Amino acid sequence: MNSSDAVKKPSSWKSLLIFLSVMGPGIITANVDNDAGGIATYSVAGAHFGYSLLWIFIPMTVALIVIQEMCSRMGVVTGKGLADLIREKFGVKVTFYAMLVLIFSNLTNTISEFSGIAASCEIFGISKYVSVPMAAIFVWWVVVKGTYKSVEKVFLGACLFYLAYVITGFRVEPSWGEVLKETITPSFHFNKAFILMVMGVVGTTIAPWMQFYQQSSVVEKGISVKDYKYARLDVIIGGVLVSIIAMFIMISCAATLFKSGIRIESAKDAALALEPLAGRYCSKLFAFGLLNASVFAAMILPLATAYSVCEGLGWENGVDKRFKDAPQFYFLFTALIIIGAGFIMFPNINLIMVMLLSQAANSVFLPFVLVFMLLLINDKRLMGEHRNSRFFNIVSWATVVVTVSLTLGLTITMFLG
Repeated sequence: MNSSDAVKKPSSWKSLLIFLSVMGPGIITANVDNDAGGIATYSVAGAHFGYSLLWIFIPMTVALIVIQEMCSRMGVVTGKGLADLIREKFGVKVTFYAMLVLIFSNLTNTISEFSGIAASCEIFGISKYVSVPMAAIFVWWVVVKGTYKSVEKVFLGACLFYLAYVITGFRVEPSWGEVLKETITPSFHFNKAFILMVMGVVGTTIAPWMQFYQQSSVVEKGISVKDYKYARLDVIIGGVLVSIIAMFIMISCAATLFKSGIRIESAKDAALALEPLAGRYCSKLFAFGLLNASVFAAMILPLATAYSVCEGLGWENGVDKRFKDAPQFYFLFTALIIIGAGFIMFPNINLIMVMLLSQAANSVFLPFVLVFMLLLINDKRLMGEHRNSRFFNIVSWATVVVTVSLTLGLTITMFLG
């Protein structure tokens, strides 16, 4: 061993330790994408359209990484959350209306998470009148009684259980040649169902709340500019992992349900339909993945909303704050959980359309959030040398154009019947 090797090894260990200390916001934010609404969307996409939508994940992964990296970079450089910066740059009135839209969007998503909890537990024989209140209490207790570090550990632990979908994907034995072909060969159909499905996939892969939560969690974690390269790696890993999991959900349903001509309307339908086709083990594994994802997202979405609204309106916020120091933060977080869980307790509630439309609503709101972000991150006085490169601006503006085009396309096809 020469002297240069002796110098490199401690440096590598130090880099690993720094990355582990910085890791969290990117991986957690990305993985919540695969929530109850997301799993339902990917399941329906696979069951109804087979492998034909897999190609979307290549450009979507690039777009997701670029967009979340911008949030992370703004958080590190400015030390402020996205809602905070929007208020300072565009005024209180614009921020207020943006927060109203975000609350509505996240409330429908929170309802869908508790719907996912109810649906998955029913597969295991547990009534929603038992599972939903218990989950709501658990979600509230973890966040309110924890610190940022302890809550983050719980979130990172939940990310590991997404491997259930990877295992399911391999057990259903898909045609990997066909999977590869559809992944690298784009295809598009100009009809309402296909466009709505594409909008749903886009909406659940890059959701508006993600940008707010990503930046807020980076700020609360206190990541410095000199350690930013590790935060960027955290974002990249998160973006790649979430797309792989989503693809395996779609592959599992395409290889079984689409192949057998079985139509579904929810993730619960997918889990139940898998049993006669792929076995009880796969069915229960799929249902467990849905339960884990739903509980995980039921924690993050109200938390992300509370962060964003309190930042935007200038109120104290943060998991490390006590209730008396940040009453609005904890009140909003608690209210969203109560409303989200309470909605599910009504009998005969059909939330399939709520779940799918919540994903489409994300596609409608996303362009406005991205425009705010792009104006902020290209502000020389705000970001200095850390402004966007030309590549990042091209990818971001392209994402805005695509999402607006999909929204207009869906509207036109619906109008034409």
